[in-house]
Amino acid sequence: QVQLGESGGGLVQAGGTLRLPCSVSGSIFSISTMGWYRQAPGKRRESVATITSNGVTNYRESVKGRFTISRDNAKNTVSLQMNSLQPEDTAVYYCYADVTTAQGSTLIRGDYWGQGTQVTASS
Repeated sequence: QVQLGESGGGLVQAGGTLRLPCSVSGSIFSISTMGWYRQAPGKRRESVATITSNGVTNYRESVKGRFTISRDNAKNTVSLQMNSLQPEDTAVYYCYADVTTAQGSTLIRGDYWGQGTQVTASS
C-alpha cells in the first residue's frame, strides 16, 4: 500500500509565505508525476503545480512566479513553496503522486492522494 503524508498548511496574511512538504511511503516501485492540487469551498479540485520524474514542471497560470514545486527522487518527497499568498489561494491543498507498485511479479500503476492540508491567506 502507498501513503502520502502532507504538512505545512496554516493561516497567513496576504503576502505571506508557506511551504507544503509531502512524503510518499509504502511498497513503491517507481513514482512518475507528482504534484499539488487544491479545492476551495464550492469549487472543483484544480491543479496547482506538477513535476515529472525528470524535473519538468507545470504551473497554474495564477501561481506562476509565486509558487515553486520541487521534488527529491531519492527521498520520494515533493514540496510546494508558496510566496506572496493571496486570499484567492485559500483552499485545501492535496498532494498527488502517480505511483507504480510491485505486486509479486506484476507492476500496478495508480493515482494516490494525501489527506489534504488547509491553507488560508487573509486580507
